Amino acid sequence: MPGGPPPWAGYPPYPGQPVGHPQQSAPVYPGQPFHGWYDPAAYGFDPADALVTPPGAGLNGWFSRCWGAVRRGWSLLLPIVVLTQVLPAAALSVLGLIFDPSARWEAELAADSAALPANFGVDLAKWMGVLVAGSLIFGLVQCVGWAAGTWVIARQAAGAQVSLGGAFGYGMRRAFGLWGWTLLLTLIVLLGFCLCFLPGVYAGFALAMAGPVYLFERRDPIGRSHRMLRDRLGLLLGRVALTVGVVIGIGFVAGLVEGLVLVPFGTAPLEAVDTAVGAVLVIVGAALVGLPAHLAQLVGLVVTYAEQRAHEAPVNSGQLAAELG
Repeated sequence: MPGGPPPWAGYPPYPGQPVGHPQQSAPVYPGQPFHGWYDPAAYGFDPADALVTPPGAGLNGWFSRCWGAVRRGWSLLLPIVVLTQVLPAAALSVLGLIFDPSARWEAELAADSAALPANFGVDLAKWMGVLVAGSLIFGLVQCVGWAAGTWVIARQAAGAQVSLGGAFGYGMRRAFGLWGWTLLLTLIVLLGFCLCFLPGVYAGFALAMAGPVYLFERRDPIGRSHRMLRDRLGLLLGRVALTVGVVIGIGFVAGLVEGLVLVPFGTAPLEAVDTAVGAVLVIVGAALVGLPAHLAQLVGLVVTYAEQRAHEAPVNSGQLAAELG
């Protein structure tokens, strides 16, 4: 930009800094194989970048990039979300029904309301154990989907070729690392809720970028995510709150549908074959109703992360896609 300071003036160094001094006329990004690359040193930010919302673009810029990611990638993102998010959620609900002892508890309490049901502690521990173990196992599958979906969004924005096999290949390579961090993040948020409600809420927002940070930068996801919130509190809080609001709203509708439609099947719908088939179909249908929530969370967080990086230094979708490895 002749006659003015360089566009990166005042920005601190960021992970994945181009080789060479940032004020060189043509920095080279290691492994940059993608189409549509522009020179940040010459142009600063590309207002037409498909993934990165440049500073000053506001909510309209963020919304347009979220919608663009869905429009470009729906044919790959939908099967990824169905296989790694919807089906595991439905399977966990079915497991919960199979081991749910509440129907027997209600019958025993009706006969003698003064005494706890027989084997109450054992049944409760078994039920909770199945739910926790299922959550851990299905959580790993969900991490495959988060990584695969992120890979699709970033590479499509950069103009690179994508495929379902390539997406799942990348997802499986990154799943265990992402899963480990997700478990730690979940424990931190739960601890915050146990101490008091507000610390849990704060922890959830402070760690919202930890997953994308791990996938793109692969170091210090907790610290980096927290710093992003502190540095741009209003911007990050607004974007994440919008995403969470959509997720909660859709999840509430899906849960309401499942609860209402399961009422005619009684308290033990899996004990008979005819009611079991109907109950499983209802659970799967309700999980499909929640599909947009999973998609909104994936796209919203990836686009928000790219915007946060743009506030740290000039960056484009090609560089971000290259960082995924």
